[in-house]
Amino acid sequence: MSEHIHVSRDGGVLEIVIDKPKANAIDIKLSRALGEALVMLRDDPGLMVGIITGAGDRIFCAGWDLKAVEAGEMSLDNWWEDDYGPGGFAGITELWNLNKPVIAALNGIALGGGFEIALACDLIIAAEHAELGLPEMPLGIVPDAGAIQRLPRRLPYNKAMEMLLLGERMGAAEAASYGLINAVVSLEQLMPTARDWAQRLAGVAPLALQSVKEILRAIEGDTVQSAFDTMRTGDLPIYRALLGSEDAQEGISAFVEKRKADFKGR
Repeated sequence: MSEHIHVSRDGGVLEIVIDKPKANAIDIKLSRALGEALVMLRDDPGLMVGIITGAGDRIFCAGWDLKAVEAGEMSLDNWWEDDYGPGGFAGITELWNLNKPVIAALNGIALGGGFEIALACDLIIAAEHAELGLPEMPLGIVPDAGAIQRLPRRLPYNKAMEMLLLGERMGAAEAASYGLINAVVSLEQLMPTARDWAQRLAGVAPLALQSVKEILRAIEGDTVQSAFDTMRTGDLPIYRALLGSEDAQEGISAFVEKRKADFKGR
């Protein structure tokens, strides 16, 4: 892995810290390292949830390393044909088979590709001073590693276009008012909050936890009726395993018996 990320685990939680001064910008080497860490989260049965944050208290991630692009280390034309590693840009923006939830803990500004990392996560917690922005338009490019695809589905269309076209930044409190992020906390409470949420998720039945993302991905774009049909007849191996699992029976038994469930992941 790159020297610019720190990876640690605490029980079922994998914590990833981007640490590439001055702006935590993503080049190919760092993208591959993030992909390796996220594949570890995906494939290790002992891991349940991930946290992604940035080092320091100013910048979560400034996105694409434009200096590396200018130096010819990364392509601009058909940039996705470069080997960014598993999961595409930053290891997470196209990691479609990652069914374990990932929490973005925004310790500061998330710009461009940094914002796209956050959008690819499942829960977002931000420090009070964090800001989100898409500065690509004045550079003659567009945020095509997730913002164009995801942001208009999260915000009212006109507000999304304000960010995409005008490059307007959005503060943490405003983002929370739109439901774009889940919580705004003080910087001191950012990681304790993220870790508390992660430990709560790590304590639930693994198959149930992973079924949520598997199902949502399969039914995206469906009508409500079609979504029911997809759940009943579609290729959803985790969901199918959940329905017949020991954990499902254990959860019901624990509730009836008024005790804590002992989930095994099977």
